[in-house]
Amino acid sequence: MIKVEAIVREEKMEDVKAALSAIEVNGITVFQVMGCGAQKGHPGSIRGSKVDVSLLPKVKFEIVVSSEEWEQKTIQAIQEAAFTGNIGDGKIFSYNLRSSMRIRTGETGYDSLN
Repeated sequence: MIKVEAIVREEKMEDVKAALSAIEVNGITVFQVMGCGAQKGHPGSIRGSKVDVSLLPKVKFEIVVSSEEWEQKTIQAIQEAAFTGNIGDGKIFSYNLRSSMRIRTGETGYDSLN
């Protein structure tokens, strides 16, 4: 099992959800998060005062898939849906997952994902 995490622009959330649904990836968790990358935010204005906005609003997706094949499909769908070509498009990470359990039934591993 593999966990895929993606941090994308807020305005791309619905596009990413649609792309995941189109490839039949249904089990997702979504968080509203704040962060910055190499650009360290941008200059902004709050109540007429100029400020440096160092943490930008983003959306984080967490998806657990069953195989490397699904990992690649998931990553490709997210990358295509979240792409704008501008700084701040986001990042995608993947991790090997040791175990999982469906609380209701006690199923573990692959069976807990379906």
